[in-house]
Amino acid sequence: MRDMRSSSGLLARATTRAWTLARMVSSVCPFIVGACLVLACGQTPRAQSTAATTWTVSIVLPARLVAGQPATLAVLGVDGRLADGITVDLGKGQRVKTDKTGRAFFTVPADLLVLIASAAGNSAAALVDAPTTGTGEQAATVAPVVSPVDRFSVCGGGFRGDVDANRASINGERAFVLASSPECIVLLASPRALPGPAKILMEAPGGQWNATTTLASLHFDPPLPPLVPEKRSKLALHVQGTDQALRLWVENQTPGVLRFLRGDRQEVLTSGGPQNSAEIEVQAVATGDFSFHGRILAAPDAGVARRYLTAAEAIAPKDLQHLLKNLADRLTHHPGDTQKVWRDTEAILATTMAGDFRTLLECAAAALQ
Repeated sequence: MRDMRSSSGLLARATTRAWTLARMVSSVCPFIVGACLVLACGQTPRAQSTAATTWTVSIVLPARLVAGQPATLAVLGVDGRLADGITVDLGKGQRVKTDKTGRAFFTVPADLLVLIASAAGNSAAALVDAPTTGTGEQAATVAPVVSPVDRFSVCGGGFRGDVDANRASINGERAFVLASSPECIVLLASPRALPGPAKILMEAPGGQWNATTTLASLHFDPPLPPLVPEKRSKLALHVQGTDQALRLWVENQTPGVLRFLRGDRQEVLTSGGPQNSAEIEVQAVATGDFSFHGRILAAPDAGVARRYLTAAEAIAPKDLQHLLKNLADRLTHHPGDTQKVWRDTEAILATTMAGDFRTLLECAAAALQ
């Protein structure tokens, strides 16, 4: 996901600022973050937050956990920096506190299908798999397109729950391991990583894995024609690193300043090719700063969405339990109906307050996009 900020008025002024993870607070589902791009104002995410900047946090969980096995989570402050001293509630009476690295080691409860972690006004969820008895190594998998400046997941098998026991590099440059479980690790590329094809090497005691992906960065041009209140214009989004046409999900964060003519939340498709780009039709409403988020949409995953919907059904209000069961069943019997189930899930989300139930629905919706 990217957060893009500029100013609108009689003339628009666009500024490109430092990359950070500050706006990753909007991603509660770790299985999709590999497909996200973030552009925001802030500091490097590898530094630590102070108490004044952690009034709300983003919890980073591995995409999948293993029941009864160790894992490591990370916590980011509102400024995008790793935050130490944050207490995270894992349910079942288990609480952990992040250390000086902004991470916390824990053991996954053995009787959960989904783990929900919450802290300082935010929450995240991860699927919990049963321990496997097989001894064969699994191939490492990663999203086909990831951001060089955002966290992403690599999953397979044989990793270590202790984050420090895992090592990773991208195109020979050391990558930062944010969180880990025996099945998945969450990586952040080196600041020197460039857009384009990427070879990932991962190592843990007793194993080594290789994976390939593409690093794709997203940037935008100032609106053309320059923004004038009540006049239409266009924002151009450009993709670097791949000539593949990509689906982007774009959300307007400042509708009082800038209006997206086709809806403040919309999907756009880039053109592909050497000039890989997309346009968003906009209209200035008032003078002021504006910002919007854009993330690359991965292929829908009906299986992941079904598991989150099933978990949500267990804690849903009684009047919604039957509906959620029907949605999960539909994905079981008609896995191609992801768009319809996504629309129905979004309709429920529109009237759902913050809490564990909403977190699970958001994860299901994200898997269906």
